[in-house]
Amino acid sequence: MYNVGKIAIIGGGSWATAIAKIVIDHTHHIGWYMRRDDRIEDFRRTGHNPAYLTSVRFNVDEIGFSSDINKIVDAYDTLVFVTPSPYLKNHLKKLKTRIKDKLIVTAIKGIVPDENLVCSEYFHQVYDVPYDNLAVIGGPSHAEEVALQRLSYLTVGCSDQEKAQAFTEVLASEFIKTKVASDVIGIEYSSVLKNVYAIAAGICSGLKYGDNFQAVLLSNAVQEMNRFLTAVHPIERNVYDSVYLGDLLVTGYSNFSRNRTFGTMIGKGYSVKSAQIEMEMIAEGYFGTKCMKEINRHMHVNMPILDAVYNILYERISPQIEIKLLTDSFR
Repeated sequence: MYNVGKIAIIGGGSWATAIAKIVIDHTHHIGWYMRRDDRIEDFRRTGHNPAYLTSVRFNVDEIGFSSDINKIVDAYDTLVFVTPSPYLKNHLKKLKTRIKDKLIVTAIKGIVPDENLVCSEYFHQVYDVPYDNLAVIGGPSHAEEVALQRLSYLTVGCSDQEKAQAFTEVLASEFIKTKVASDVIGIEYSSVLKNVYAIAAGICSGLKYGDNFQAVLLSNAVQEMNRFLTAVHPIERNVYDSVYLGDLLVTGYSNFSRNRTFGTMIGKGYSVKSAQIEMEMIAEGYFGTKCMKEINRHMHVNMPILDAVYNILYERISPQIEIKLLTDSFR
């Protein structure tokens, strides 16, 4: 049986904090890379993340903090990356330690900007990490609900099923159900697209479209997602599985969804910049929309919802006009 060894968390946001709590409850020790020393000092002093999920308590004696990514990478065997996708490259620019022999687990639900690569492809192409050492965490899993220990289902994808199974055993608990999959690329792309579709759902909510239309929107979204996944990575998969459809639904409907919240503000008339400033948190779907649009220029998949969200966010077309055109295309 594969041994995941010592585990480190790379990132300091809400999802990173939730995953850290799950892991530390099993292992009673983690490494934790956070960019800012002042956040680390406040964490040590208060026993909780000072900026995210502040109600979640930790025994800080069980955490090896560092703002030096090389120190963390050198000392730990499994690295769980949970940074916002737009910042991943900047964090990794500081990296001098080889990571190709580590188990790299990405819980990043986004695409690396400029590169237009999902994270596993980026680690493989730029850092020469073999696919057997690349895993992804997917599934309907808002950090806030995980932190509240509400029942959640996570899927760990890896081409090496033994490694995927070993990591699921670190996550599994009374309130976390786990399973394994091999569709790393499909899980990553679906986690990007569901953020785009959640923005669309939010825009429609802000425009006062009702629940009936939201159901039609998300029904069309899962079809659109399936068309893209089939084109980009044509393997046998069940797109109605919780790691695909479930993640789409929770992100499209939940009040915890920052992408839906962002979209709702756009639908109500906020500019992109003003919505981002007021939220004070990253809506991954904003960046994912542009990346997916650029990727699809080469794939030529029929993706009217993606196109509508892109036109609203980047071409500044009126949400009222763009969504009306979208509604006319649905049946």
